[in-house]
Amino acid sequence: MKKSIIALAMTVAAIMPATAQKQEGLVMTPPMGWNSWNKFHTDIDEEKIKGIVDALVETGLRDAGYIYVNLDDAWHGKRDSLGWIQCDPVRFPSGMKALADYVHSKGMKFGVYSDAGEQTCAMYPGSRGHEYQDAIQYAKWGVDYLKFDWFRQDLVGAEGAYTLMRDALYSTGRPIVFSICEWGENGTRKWAPRTGHLWRTGGDIGAYFSESPCHEKPILWCIENNNTYRECAGPNAWNDPDNLEVGNGMSINQDRAHFSLWCMMAAPLILGNDVRNMTPEVLAIVSNREAIAIDQDSLGIQGLRVKNENGLQYWFKPLMNGDWAFCVLNTNKIPAQITLDWSKDFNFTDELSRRSTDFSNITYGIRNIWTGKNDGKTDKARTITVPGEDVVMYRLIR
Repeated sequence: MKKSIIALAMTVAAIMPATAQKQEGLVMTPPMGWNSWNKFHTDIDEEKIKGIVDALVETGLRDAGYIYVNLDDAWHGKRDSLGWIQCDPVRFPSGMKALADYVHSKGMKFGVYSDAGEQTCAMYPGSRGHEYQDAIQYAKWGVDYLKFDWFRQDLVGAEGAYTLMRDALYSTGRPIVFSICEWGENGTRKWAPRTGHLWRTGGDIGAYFSESPCHEKPILWCIENNNTYRECAGPNAWNDPDNLEVGNGMSINQDRAHFSLWCMMAAPLILGNDVRNMTPEVLAIVSNREAIAIDQDSLGIQGLRVKNENGLQYWFKPLMNGDWAFCVLNTNKIPAQITLDWSKDFNFTDELSRRSTDFSNITYGIRNIWTGKNDGKTDKARTITVPGEDVVMYRLIR
């Protein structure tokens, strides 16, 4: 029976029209939510996830836009005798459908994780040979988001494997965000934008700012790497430098810098901390509506770095209505005093958006994102101090 179901799935895949595609309009701005991996790894269960859901509501984070609650690796049980994937009956005794219903009842959406290979990173059942079957199961459960990993996948190419899963999701008729997680290692930029709604541009992130003691990538590495994918991003298609590590042990300065650059890069804002136990400072960072608005700007253009010198990075992001976001990232450990002479130093045209700053002819109002104050206008040069491993971030208002 199992063989016949797999054969049926392969037959369905073969007859799917060549025009099968990812579902449109699901994430016209970068998705926002929470994922279990960064903080909990495989230590997840039903009550813990419900606690996270409740905390997202109680802290106001749901209302700030964090609506996807995504289980990463280790929710899986075994496949049944017909090959249908099940959840772990001890960790999730009520089942995935009941958990999805709970998430939905709180006004949020529910996500799960699988792998293109036979096993996940944590050695649970992957989806190879069961793509259509798993997609059907996810749709029955009420899944809204699938993160699809690339561990132990050595039989087919990445594009083919991810296209197969995309088509399987599409065939269910249920809107499911498709998150590609093959780490940018297989010509990702050539095929991922037409295949998934977001795609990882590099390896797993860690809660380290500039240097990492392990395989996990530090924040500055993720920024540098993700910057090379700028032309790939846009509405319903986003570069993913990985989930946020805000609140997982870095300094507040580093957390603020990390969050700011994700907003400047129009990256998905997927929290990776324990939102049940946050300091007020961490909550203030991830709930800053003005920073989030820069990330969620409907123009959908990833920011660009226009200058990188002496440990200081200068970033601009074109926004709707002629506004710009501006951010100075200080990667040094000590504060830096700099002078911003807008018309002298920052007149340029962004070829991707075809927008010009035109500081010589346009005077913008300066809104400080992290102080919540107005800091004058761009018709005059200004001297500012950027704290070590921190940012100054403005919205330049037309």
